[in-house]
Amino acid sequence: MYRRLTLGLAALAVAFSSAAAEYPAKPIKLVVPFPPAGGTDILARQVANRLTEVNKWTVVVDNKPGAGGNIGVDAVAKSPADGYNLVMGQTSNLAISPTLYTKLPYDPLKDLEPIVLVGSGPLAIVVRADSRFKTLGDLINEGKQKPGSITMASPGNGTVAHLAGVRLMNVSGAKFEHIPYKGASAAIPDLLGGSVDFYLSSLPTLQSHIAGGKIRALAVTSPKRSPIVPNVPTVAETIKGFDANTWFGILAPANTPKPVLATLNAEINKILKDPVVRAAIEKEGGEVLGGTPEQFRDLIKRDIVSWGREVKSSGAKVD
Repeated sequence: MYRRLTLGLAALAVAFSSAAAEYPAKPIKLVVPFPPAGGTDILARQVANRLTEVNKWTVVVDNKPGAGGNIGVDAVAKSPADGYNLVMGQTSNLAISPTLYTKLPYDPLKDLEPIVLVGSGPLAIVVRADSRFKTLGDLINEGKQKPGSITMASPGNGTVAHLAGVRLMNVSGAKFEHIPYKGASAAIPDLLGGSVDFYLSSLPTLQSHIAGGKIRALAVTSPKRSPIVPNVPTVAETIKGFDANTWFGILAPANTPKPVLATLNAEINKILKDPVVRAAIEKEGGEVLGGTPEQFRDLIKRDIVSWGREVKSSGAKVD
């Protein structure tokens, strides 16, 4: 029996080693659980394109939006655990959704294997260029004086932008009417058209519109000012201690072979050190991260707790 067990373990080790050596033997699908052109999509395509160019892998980005990113994440969680089905997850669907949703179809810590953190970045609070709101203080003051009269757009219920807006209301005392959209780029036409008063979304999504002068940034949600919009103040300059960054990372279904996960982690970390990729991500307002799967898992655990407190204190809930 001992000999059979030893032989079995040896065969399994050879199979795992072979799987890693042959990986990838076919195209890899990287699911983005949001529509094209949003912050998550931009980072995913930077990684996918560079893996294709440098490693000669075929990495196909597949946008599966809906339910604050949960539909795409769930699709990958239920996919074959072979290393060919990956997802670009982020704060909202990995750290906020477990508390926000009464029936989440996946468990981020049980049904998914973290591979590597890709980056993080601030959200931006923006208005139309000709808006009457010139500063964040203007927005907050009117939100206090006329509760519910100002509309706040976000990329969807349960996104980090939505909860950052809730956090802003909680700490400032202002009250805004939340208008959720299906994805980061979907609200921009309504903002430009005057249908909504202000929009909270990732800086990569908004940067080109800010640079083009169509919209104006009132504040960013990071503790420090962003180097790509250094003239835009932080929320913390108006409300001391405010912080609501978002992060992005790549995951695979649970039980994906460890050697395959190790290969993906090593190769993506290499890509994230590539000056071309770093420059592209930083140009969009992001900060390149990288690191180990364990570091990524620890971050998810911590943020489930911290954002969970925010969800509970706000009373936000999505069925």
